[in-house]
Amino acid sequence: MIAEVIGGILSGSLALLADAGHMITDALAIGLALFALWIGDRVEDAARTYGFRRAEVLAALINAISLWIIVAWIFFEAYHRIRGIEEAHVEGPLMLIVGALGLVVNIVAAWILHGSSEHSLNVEGAFWHVMGDLLGSVGVVVSGLVIIFTGWDLIDPIISVLIGLLILVSSWGLAKKVLVVLLEGVPQHVDVEQLCGQIEDLPHVTLVHDVHVWTIASGYESMTAHVLVDPDLAKEDTEALLRRIREIARDEHGIHHLTVQIEQTVSGCTEDHLVSYLLERARHVI
Repeated sequence: MIAEVIGGILSGSLALLADAGHMITDALAIGLALFALWIGDRVEDAARTYGFRRAEVLAALINAISLWIIVAWIFFEAYHRIRGIEEAHVEGPLMLIVGALGLVVNIVAAWILHGSSEHSLNVEGAFWHVMGDLLGSVGVVVSGLVIIFTGWDLIDPIISVLIGLLILVSSWGLAKKVLVVLLEGVPQHVDVEQLCGQIEDLPHVTLVHDVHVWTIASGYESMTAHVLVDPDLAKEDTEALLRRIREIARDEHGIHHLTVQIEQTVSGCTEDHLVSYLLERARHVI
């Protein structure tokens, strides 16, 4: 980061300065990710029954927003250079050397984060910061080569805009995942219609209703449901049914935090009787 700041100032390269600015947020993003992992491991208490698990989601949201702020600055500076409002001569050789060093560092960082990014929104946020910086380093190297061999300085702000667009595309996917979690939407890997259908196909089950499936944090999905069963179902059969429902939710849909209310009548049940999934099942059958 320090090398890119110095190199960007000495070479006059916007792409290098943009990459350096992005590296600053990389450091903050990784620090924020580590803090979220640390605080997320703190145990639950009476005031916070889920503990601080959702801290990682908030960290991912902050990372996405910070990426957009960086892109806005890159676009602003690139606009001034492309329109000729701000003139700058770029030293191609220095730009190429610093960009190549940055590329090596970012390849190593991306490789380290990649494996864990698939299992945590928090680490994914840090990973996309590094990927954006890696793409920035590629752009700096390409820009430096073009300037050395052609002397065309305008390639520098053009590459900067392309880097910004790539960062926007990558961060938008992260932002959508974060919003789904914060709005308590159904996790992408869970098919509610299929899940309810599997439960209703079990012996003695009449109807599944008031179903809610959401994500607390990465890898921590929750579900609540009311299950209407035969009025004469014996106690030992009820316990066996609950075990089977837990197995379906855990083993086939990855839901480990499950709360099921067994009902033998809907009389007195005041919760929302959400059965819209039945319409979806009917459409599939038709």
